[in-house]
Amino acid sequence: MTTLDRPTRPPRGERLPFPTVDEISRHCLQYDEPETVHIEVHLTGTLEPARLTAAFNEALRRHPRILMREADRRWYSTRYEWELTEDPDVPPVSFPPPTRDALKEARTRSLTQAPPLTSSPPIRLEAVEHPETGTTVLFLTINHTALDGPACLRIVATAAELYGGRPHTPPVAPAPPPAAPPPTDLPSSWARPARVAHGTPEPSPGNGLLVCELAVPRRPKGAPYTVNDQLMVATARTIADWNEEHGAHRPRRPLRITMPVDDRPRDATMPIGNGTRLVEVPFTAAELDLATPALLQRTAARTSALKSLVRPQLGHGAALLTTPYAPVAWRAAATRALRTAAAPWTSTTLLSNIGRIPYPLDFGDGGRASAVWFSAPARMPRGLTVTTASTAGRLHLALRWSRTLLSHGDGARLRDLFEHHLHATQEEAP
Repeated sequence: MTTLDRPTRPPRGERLPFPTVDEISRHCLQYDEPETVHIEVHLTGTLEPARLTAAFNEALRRHPRILMREADRRWYSTRYEWELTEDPDVPPVSFPPPTRDALKEARTRSLTQAPPLTSSPPIRLEAVEHPETGTTVLFLTINHTALDGPACLRIVATAAELYGGRPHTPPVAPAPPPAAPPPTDLPSSWARPARVAHGTPEPSPGNGLLVCELAVPRRPKGAPYTVNDQLMVATARTIADWNEEHGAHRPRRPLRITMPVDDRPRDATMPIGNGTRLVEVPFTAAELDLATPALLQRTAARTSALKSLVRPQLGHGAALLTTPYAPVAWRAAATRALRTAAAPWTSTTLLSNIGRIPYPLDFGDGGRASAVWFSAPARMPRGLTVTTASTAGRLHLALRWSRTLLSHGDGARLRDLFEHHLHATQEEAP
C-alpha cells in the first residue's frame, strides 16, 4: 500500500479507551506548563495556502486515531476515552501574517498554547513565511496527551506526498534492537539522581526554547557505539559541568537520562499515537570521570541492553496505575499524589534523538525540508529536555527548559557545553 492509498478508518463516533501513556499524561495536565511537542520544518520553497490546507486535511483523514477528541464522561467513568470524528472540529491549518517576529511568535505559541483535547484534532499547523528568505516554515504543535513527535511527522510526510502529487519510497522500518544480556552494572534505582542546577529563573511560567544547527558527530567505521551514544555522553557531561559550575549536588549524585525508544514502522501503517517506550540510562559520578572512549563503549553496552528489555511503555507501575479499578477521577488524584512523592527520583533529564529524518518531506514545487527541529515538554522536576534530529547532513538541536529553572542565557551556556562535549566524542574516539 502506498501512502496515497486510503486506509480503512474506524467508524465515526467509535470510542477508544486511553492507552497507558495518554492516561498518565491526562491525569497530570498543568496549564502553566502545557504538555506540547513542537516541530519546526523549514522548507526551501513556498506553499500555496489552499493546496496545503487540502493536503493536510486529507492526511488527517488517512491516518486513523488522529481525528479524535476526548469524549464526555460521567463522574463514575473508569476510563478516559477518545471519540473518533470524520472531520476536524476546528480548522487545523492557519497562516499567520509574515511579520518580522512571526517565527518567534509561532515558537512561543507552540510552547504555551496546547491544542485542546476536547476538539478534533489535537494538533495545529501554522505555515509562516520566513521574513528573510521568503520561504515557508511549518510549525506543528501537538498535545502530547494524544500523540508524539514521530507520529506527527508521519502525518506531515503524508501531507507532503499529497501536496506534491506523488508517493515517496516507503522508509525502511527501524531494525529491532539486537538481543543483549541484561545490564548488570546499573547503579541502584533507589539512589536519588542529580537534578539540573538552577540558573537564573525567569518570572513568567512555561517553557523556554533554543534551537541551533551543529555538525553530525563523526565516528570511526565499525565503532562499537552509535551517534545516539555520542549524544548521550555529551548530554551527561553537559549537565555534570553545568552542575559543577553552579556548585550543585556535593557529593555528586548519579545522573539518569530518560531515552525514548521507537520501534514502529515508518510507512503508512505506522500506528498514530504515543508509541515510544521510555528507558532510563544511568551514569555514576565516577563513570563521568572516565576517558571519553571508555565512557562511549560503556554507554553503548548499556543503551543496547536497555533497549532490548521487554517492558511496558512507562514501566510496570504506570500499567498498574491505569488499571480501571476505580473511577478515573479518583485514580487521577492518586496518580498526581504519587508523581509528587516520586519527584526526587525522577530522571535528571530527557534526551530524545529522532535520528535521521526518514522522509524526504518533499512538497514538490513547494520545496523540501532543509531543517527539522523537535522539542519535548520540559516540566519540573526535570526542567530540561534535549531533542535532536538529523536533516541534510546536519544535526538540529533543541534545548527546552522550564522558566522556573533556567533563562535564555542559561540555555545558551548549555548549548555551548553540549557542542564542546559532542565534539570531544569524535576528537577522542579510538
